[in-house]
Amino acid sequence: MRFADRSDAGRRLAEALAGYAGEACVVYGLPRGGVVTAVEVARRLRAPLDLLITRKIGHPLVPEYAVAAVAGSGDVVRNEAEVAKLDPEWFRQEVKRQRAEAERRRERYLGGRPVPDAEGKTAILVDDGLATGLTMKAAILEAKRRRPRWTVVAVPVAPRDTVAALATLVDEVVCLHAPEDFEAIGQFYDRFEQVSDGEVLALLRAAAPDGP
Repeated sequence: MRFADRSDAGRRLAEALAGYAGEACVVYGLPRGGVVTAVEVARRLRAPLDLLITRKIGHPLVPEYAVAAVAGSGDVVRNEAEVAKLDPEWFRQEVKRQRAEAERRRERYLGGRPVPDAEGKTAILVDDGLATGLTMKAAILEAKRRRPRWTVVAVPVAPRDTVAALATLVDEVVCLHAPEDFEAIGQFYDRFEQVSDGEVLALLRAAAPDGP
């Protein structure tokens, strides 16, 4: 399965989630790329859109490979086996740096924006794809602080073992494509450009109740 871009993936994911239309839901996008996908889901379900700010901590030699992730609350999710091999001081400094970046993004994206109440509702966590799943695990921790009744992870593509691991942490995982030959999220997209802060802000404005 291939996707033209993140918006195409979001529309297809939204159709798979159509059964939640009419329920009390909050859709959470994971910046930056996941916000593009989440907007389509929120639009289809007529649900409010919010963000869960997480930051990946990449391996110092292979930055795309996540060894840990920082949640918006500051909690850290680790691949303990990988972190044990790293210099503890490097890891401490990287956690500090990514916490600061998470705080910067929270203020940049959400400063002054009303926060949808998820208590007792369905929380749908959306990203444009998963690899190790560590950033999504951090997002799940953050979402559960908001006391939803039901928690769903929804992504266009992820490795099968990642899907299986996340299924133990939430009530449902919706993944459109879980290939055996997974190498990187971008391999399943025709267009997978970086998403800017400005694009995220524009999407949030458009998704606001009084937005265009």
